[in-house]
Amino acid sequence: MNKGLPIGLVLLLAGALTGVLFFWQPQPETTKPPAVSPAIAEAPKGGDFVLNSYKGAVDTRTLRGQVLIIYFGYTWCPDVCPTSLGFLSAALDELTADELRQVRPLFISVDPGRDTLEHLKSYGEYFHPSILGITGTPDQLSRIAAQFGAAYRLVKQASATDYVVDHSADLYLVDRQGHLYSTIRHGTQPSEILTAIRTALNAH
Repeated sequence: MNKGLPIGLVLLLAGALTGVLFFWQPQPETTKPPAVSPAIAEAPKGGDFVLNSYKGAVDTRTLRGQVLIIYFGYTWCPDVCPTSLGFLSAALDELTADELRQVRPLFISVDPGRDTLEHLKSYGEYFHPSILGITGTPDQLSRIAAQFGAAYRLVKQASATDYVVDHSADLYLVDRQGHLYSTIRHGTQPSEILTAIRTALNAH
């Protein structure tokens, strides 16, 4: 049988509760939301550029009507570039001949000190005959990378290659009108790359 709490304890708890309710006042918040929201970085917009290839100057303004597939890397890259270009090549192989004529894959080397135009030719074509290797001066490359939101930096190392280049590894699709259409993240499977290319080809 429940005999309940002793009457003395009940009176003590009631008195404590009355004191809390009588004397306690809520404290004002000490943390205020910021008066100004943090600035949001402007999204990259892409843009036209002129770089060099073994065929001569490549001016993207002359490529209107084609979908450009742009990748920033370098031929000494040990693993990331071969993986990315291998995935791209697998997607390009699935395009019809007519579709392939309407795309221009561009491999932009951010290592102009070592990547000659002839070497870029053989490197790009090793992965797919339609991939054209291009490069330019360090100032040109820095500006173009910033346009597309790409990033890279040279990292010194004690080896035969002297340095490596840390770089982002996304693909950038530019539509027929020369606008940055979409960014394909590194590691995207060939089937998804293929879908993205076809979507850009069919965009109006």
